[in-house]
Amino acid sequence: MTSYSFNQDRQDVVFARAKDINASFKDLCAVCDVIRYKSTDEALRILDEVTQLERPVLYRRNNKYMGSRHELGGRKGRWPRKCAMIVQKLLKNALAAAKGKGITSDTYVVHSSANKTLIARRTPSKGLLVFGLGRYGPGSTRFSDLEFAKVEIGITANYDKLSKNIRREADKSAKALSRKKAKTPSKAPPKPPAVEFIPGNAALVKEPAAEKAEIAKQPAKKSTEVVDVKPNAKVA
Repeated sequence: MTSYSFNQDRQDVVFARAKDINASFKDLCAVCDVIRYKSTDEALRILDEVTQLERPVLYRRNNKYMGSRHELGGRKGRWPRKCAMIVQKLLKNALAAAKGKGITSDTYVVHSSANKTLIARRTPSKGLLVFGLGRYGPGSTRFSDLEFAKVEIGITANYDKLSKNIRREADKSAKALSRKKAKTPSKAPPKPPAVEFIPGNAALVKEPAAEKAEIAKQPAKKSTEVVDVKPNAKVA
């Protein structure tokens, strides 16, 4: 059985995980902090805004030399698009697993965490020469470690069994989502077509622009009337 770091009642919680991810576990931790204790609808909306670079992610730690964002009230943050896409895909997998178990009501993210799993030591090429410290020749004095990470997501629909703090955060997220929907303007109804479409007579219906173009292409008709004008005639 797969072990998770969730230390509460797991009876009604649906989990999903991914390991050995080639991504920064620090960025994954920041993304997991943003969606924790929120409804899955709002969590998906937040992740979608991050992937579209419309919303920065708050970094509470690992933010040295990081710029401040006015969207976060002057706090430090950035747009970890790659990690947001990974967490979004994992959350959709958890929702699909919950649907397979018959859970169709509103669900909440009760567990989201990320951690480092494996460090792969990478060295430069063998052609690099080393000078100093009594050595000369091919060697390696620099290292570039490749770090892998894992992500865990847990969702549940049993609102009554959530802890008091989790329920408070879930209520806040639900209210924020309702305010967001209320502020979104409704779409205008589609405009009716300029020419009414008549079934069966589609070949006879022409757009106004096409009809004007055909009229312009037609040559001008010359007048065939003959006017008899007598020379030196006086006009009354």
